[in-house]
Amino acid sequence: MSESEVQDAFVRAREVRPRAITGQESGVELLASAFPAFVGRQVREAARLMEQSVTRGNYVFATLSGAMTPAGLHRSCIVPLIEAGIIDVLTTTGANLYHDAHRILGHRLREIAPDAGDTMLREARIIRIYDIGFAEDVLLKTDRLFSWLVAKPDFQRSMTTAEFHNLLGQHLYEIELALGVDQHSLLATAYKHGVPIFVGAPQDGSIFLNVVKLKALLGEEFKFSLDVAADVYQMAGVQWLAQTEGETAVWILGGGVPKNYTLQGEPTLSQIFELDARGFDIDVQFCVDPVDNGALSSCPAGEGHTWGKVSAECVEYSSVYVHCDVTAVFPWLVHALFQAGVRREPRRMMDRLAEARQKLDADVAERRDALLAGLHDTPEELRAPTAGEESSPASSPTGPSPSASKLPFPASGGRRVE
Repeated sequence: MSESEVQDAFVRAREVRPRAITGQESGVELLASAFPAFVGRQVREAARLMEQSVTRGNYVFATLSGAMTPAGLHRSCIVPLIEAGIIDVLTTTGANLYHDAHRILGHRLREIAPDAGDTMLREARIIRIYDIGFAEDVLLKTDRLFSWLVAKPDFQRSMTTAEFHNLLGQHLYEIELALGVDQHSLLATAYKHGVPIFVGAPQDGSIFLNVVKLKALLGEEFKFSLDVAADVYQMAGVQWLAQTEGETAVWILGGGVPKNYTLQGEPTLSQIFELDARGFDIDVQFCVDPVDNGALSSCPAGEGHTWGKVSAECVEYSSVYVHCDVTAVFPWLVHALFQAGVRREPRRMMDRLAEARQKLDADVAERRDALLAGLHDTPEELRAPTAGEESSPASSPTGPSPSASKLPFPASGGRRVE
């Protein structure tokens, strides 16, 4: 941009001029007027993009990591968002689904001091998750619940995590109706509204520890298993179906496996199956991690774009990384959404998993010969060229490109190449 273009854009930019707070503002009005800078503006932008995700009809893929169900974020936010038809697909951890079941059985999680004394808590058989506590016996009884469920006849087959959690949700929904719970669990709510729940590392959680127990005790009689290859393919199929029908959005609450498991659907489509996948159209992230540590949890949209996980337009116009604790911010944004009257009919993507699989099967089949040809490449053919084999801009028939005079890569001594 020229100097005059930069100046013109600058004078058109929104002024930092918040209004005095009176106490009469709605949540929507407060977000619009009192959050002009720093993390506050990130929060305001997240609110805008979340509302845009719904009002423009984007398929919303949400991820949930960290101890969010012990903290109750599912009760305050995720369950209401599913009931309002806003979340179409959810990826979380087995731990979140497991700890949610404590409340189904009437067990209580309590607020405690994080510095109360862990030795004393251990002697009293009280489990601590930072400033949340519950009796150790709660775990043992929840284990028995899941062992009892997974040993049932309808679980004795191979399935994906989405199918597994839908079946768990069906049983839990019936149990919760019989027990008269005050609010349905995350699994039961997702089952009722047709929201598939994926877990990218199912073996890393107590639900699967009970699977291990059943396998050890029952041997060949126990037929339950998770097909992880089918699971990855199923997630890719849902994303492929969604992006061929409209635009998509990803709301990332925390980081970890749920974040990557959802985002990797795009490289699965574009890099592995060589389909023309564009990546997510809206990317909203909430994470406490700094973005310069190379971790996936802190990977912002621009870095994700280099992997094909989000579109270029998303990086430019429709992404935000909110550097915060999810529990401190997300309830305010959900409140603002509902205050603005944002709701829609559930899309029931769980009911469309077979359709998504068929579509992906058909499109992959068209590329089958080309994909199979790549299986025969040898290591010699795949190795990187040596320094002498690399072509330089100067040796190119057309000469160096205009941008080659200053490359944004440091030389071996750490300075920028000039």
